[in-house]
Amino acid sequence: MDLHTVETFRLPTGPDDLVLSPGETWLAGGTWLFSEPQVTTTGLVDLMALGWPDWELGAGAATGLTIAATCSLLDLVAHAERSELPGLAVARSCVEALVMSSKVSRRATVGGNVCLALPAGGATSVLTGLGAAAVVWGPGGERRVPVASLVVDVRRTSLAPGELVRAFEVPRASLASVTAFRRAALTPMGRSGAVLVGRREPGGGVHVSVTASTHRPHVLDLGAAPTESDVATAVAAIDHWYDDPHGAPDWRAAQTLRCALEVVEELA
Repeated sequence: MDLHTVETFRLPTGPDDLVLSPGETWLAGGTWLFSEPQVTTTGLVDLMALGWPDWELGAGAATGLTIAATCSLLDLVAHAERSELPGLAVARSCVEALVMSSKVSRRATVGGNVCLALPAGGATSVLTGLGAAAVVWGPGGERRVPVASLVVDVRRTSLAPGELVRAFEVPRASLASVTAFRRAALTPMGRSGAVLVGRREPGGGVHVSVTASTHRPHVLDLGAAPTESDVATAVAAIDHWYDDPHGAPDWRAAQTLRCALEVVEELA
């Protein structure tokens, strides 16, 4: 879709160029931006011009991997599979759970997918499942926030005006984790009604992230040896089930419990 209200286009060269003027918005993949009218947008600032590296494996113990917000979903999957890191084995399943065309996945960015804050966002699922944090740039400087806390509701994030996501950091322990994936949908090619990613860290506990079935991501910290009762109690504590034509709240809750039990059993 043409954006007929846009009058200016800027190519930033560094952080100092990222202060938005009235009417400006950031452009990366643009798959959502150009999908519907943006009547208040009069200028675009192209983040792709900054040339952020898609994928940086670190040598430190804390930050194992940095993924640029401008990395495409297709490149995320390609990098993950080439790395052969066990924790990233769920990347393709999470991205494909979004059920999009290759044209979209080739352009849509990881940062855009997370910041759009749709319940079924594939990048949100994989990053929440891996315990990743978002690196946020803004007028107040740089800060980090867990992806599970960045998305606060449907189409809402905790980003303040003028803030943007620069990258996502995945802890080294998550990269070495054993992971499991489950998805529920009303039809094989339908939008996800529940997406669960579980991980068992080396020598640590089991964590299960819940997306698509809820308004915002939830992370269930289940300990080292969770029982069926532990899983059921954790799922029952979720109080905001999503409701749309792709699944009623009670169905989403039931599917989330089923998938959570299967994930925990697989990780055992």
